[in-house]
Amino acid sequence: MTRYVFITGGVVSSLGKGIAAASLASLFKLRGFKVSLQKLDPYINLDPGTMSPIQHGEVFVTEDGAETDLDLGHYERFVGITMSQDSNVTAGRVYSNVINKERKGQYLGSTVQVIPHITDEIQRLIIKGSKKADIAFVEVGGTVGDIESLPFLEAIRQLGLELGKSNAIFIHLTLLPLIEVTNEVKTKPTQHSVKELRSIGIQPDILLCRAKNDINQSLKEKLALFTNVSKKAVFSAVDAKSIYDIPILLREQKIDDLIIQNLKLKSKKSNLKPWKNYRTKVLGCKKSIKIAMIGKYVDLVDSYKSLNEALYHAGIINNRLVEIIYLDSEKLTKNNINLLAKMNGILVPGGFGNRGIEGKILAAKFARINKIPYFGICLGMQISVIEFARNVIKLSNANSTEFNSKTKNPVIALVDEWDDLKGKKIIVDKENYGGTMRLGSQECSINKNTLAHNMYNKNTVKERHRHRYEVNKNLLHFFEKTNLVFSGKSKKGDLMEMLEIKSHPWYLGCQFHPEFTSSPINGHPLFNGFIAASTKRSPKK
Repeated sequence: MTRYVFITGGVVSSLGKGIAAASLASLFKLRGFKVSLQKLDPYINLDPGTMSPIQHGEVFVTEDGAETDLDLGHYERFVGITMSQDSNVTAGRVYSNVINKERKGQYLGSTVQVIPHITDEIQRLIIKGSKKADIAFVEVGGTVGDIESLPFLEAIRQLGLELGKSNAIFIHLTLLPLIEVTNEVKTKPTQHSVKELRSIGIQPDILLCRAKNDINQSLKEKLALFTNVSKKAVFSAVDAKSIYDIPILLREQKIDDLIIQNLKLKSKKSNLKPWKNYRTKVLGCKKSIKIAMIGKYVDLVDSYKSLNEALYHAGIINNRLVEIIYLDSEKLTKNNINLLAKMNGILVPGGFGNRGIEGKILAAKFARINKIPYFGICLGMQISVIEFARNVIKLSNANSTEFNSKTKNPVIALVDEWDDLKGKKIIVDKENYGGTMRLGSQECSINKNTLAHNMYNKNTVKERHRHRYEVNKNLLHFFEKTNLVFSGKSKKGDLMEMLEIKSHPWYLGCQFHPEFTSSPINGHPLFNGFIAASTKRSPKK
């Protein structure tokens, strides 16, 4: 029978519930347990696919093509298991399911209500998402006290009651603010947060207290007294230099031992070797390099969360600390483009809309002319095609139809149809943007004797996509007999998946998103290669 660990948050948002859930799941996987992870999100959107990255952060794409919360990226990176459609449940999805059932008459004339119909549907999706794991870790998004979270909290309260104390436990992540002037740690916000949680019927079994420094025994005893939690069940979640230190810090407090005890599981030997080896590698990095990220959503760096982590992973593998320099593409002009000469490498990430496009094109041109390692991902690949068409092939006003629908040279155009992973033909609905993109894992065939093949050392790979526009195959003849080569193509050969410039030290674009499958232990072949090339460049001072 599956045991459940429900993780809630209090006091303020963005405390790191996703990191905590991923770290705990990692500890148990390394102990030999089968684990699953799931994020419950209270917003009404069906998924974050149409939400601005500046509002919500990165949209993480799963192998089966779900657009999900960025926490699922943490789950995959920390635990090494593949997330799916079932791993992210939004209020929008729950309500949509219930309304569809009601329209079909499945409730037999009953008045449809939040309790029991909404809460029952949430429970059904939680159980479905557990994948019959030994332990299912379920993170509830938002903060206790938010009105949007109430149906989810009620659902897990009911499920916890039904399963019993030995099959379900509740962990509450909270904040202990430090008053710098008096050097005093305040417990009142946590007390009130737990009070709010208890008022809806959930008594936390474990408190995980986010704090600047480790909390002492006196504070633990005070928290235990006022929250009705055992003294041995109050743990510190201190600010760490790296998120990948968190599993080690939690294990050192033996929080996993207490969970095993509470869930009456048979103990298995703890294994921290992978995380300790990673930390050793990090501590061994003494040199750093600068990578310019030419983005449209740089006001919130979580907009590029998986990209950031993939660059850090590749840096560690290459014995380098990566310093990411975020540059707003809207502010990049001919007058300041020379600042890129100070960079070891240039990365142009994905994005939507025409804002900041010309700045990205300038960056691609600067990288090409000055032989700076260039990595273009999704839109970044399309940008390099536009730049090359304009400035090398001399196709006047070459552009994407996304930015100029009337361009005479649409080197990038809307993909009208494609085959999904299961071979099903997908036709774009131009009026309905939600969930209509080319999404999920798709096969890419790689030409031999190319940079791409050298990076992967494979003829075929599968990578995750999220886009509507592609290289226009009707204009490919313009690129023949140039040094720009399309080195990777879709399974049928009709979609251009990768490009490179032969005369360049390292210039590569890919239509897919390799950052989604990077891991701290192994990195990703393309990022590893990009950083390796960047370490060889001596930038201007």
